[in-house]
Amino acid sequence: MKTFNIFQKKIRPITILFMLSPLVTVAQTTYQLSQTASNSVKVTGTSNVHDWSMTSKQFESTGTFNFNARGEMTDVTALKFTLAAKSLKSGKSAMDGRTYKTLNATEFPKISYQLTFATVTMVQAKRYSIQTTGILTIAGKTQSLSMKVMALVNADGSISCHGSEKLMLTDYGIEPPSFMLGAMKVGNNLVVQFEFDYVKTSVAK
Repeated sequence: MKTFNIFQKKIRPITILFMLSPLVTVAQTTYQLSQTASNSVKVTGTSNVHDWSMTSKQFESTGTFNFNARGEMTDVTALKFTLAAKSLKSGKSAMDGRTYKTLNATEFPKISYQLTFATVTMVQAKRYSIQTTGILTIAGKTQSLSMKVMALVNADGSISCHGSEKLMLTDYGIEPPSFMLGAMKVGNNLVVQFEFDYVKTSVAK
């Protein structure tokens, strides 16, 4: 009887682990941006004259997403993003030129982001809320940034992400610019909106 009890004690933790195994992360999947027109970054702001916006479709991003055996996203362990500052366009060349000068885009041609931490929460089947913390660099100035990203895992395995976050120009050492000989003054607050579609590049088990 003693031998049987010892055997039970040894086998029970193994059984529990086996029962929980569907919840354990079994694959890390590397993704990159797809070549679709839906990928975009939009920056909106205000001025004393009218609201304005600039959009870019020229950027690069890769990420590593973790999934368990049931195909549920459990974590995002890496993500990086790079955008060419001069790819932001307003549709008005004068405003674009002034913006690039304000961003010192010649000396700092790239705007970049590096994820440092993420918490994934399933909100419904295939849909997730990802609370992220990362490092954003604009015009050579780096700041920590926390934001919420919404993600959908599509039937083909691709991942659609979208979100928005408020920024302040002065947090990045940027003086809000003015246009038309000072008649138009841009506000300090911006909103960055993004839509990204990621596709698989490789899987490591």
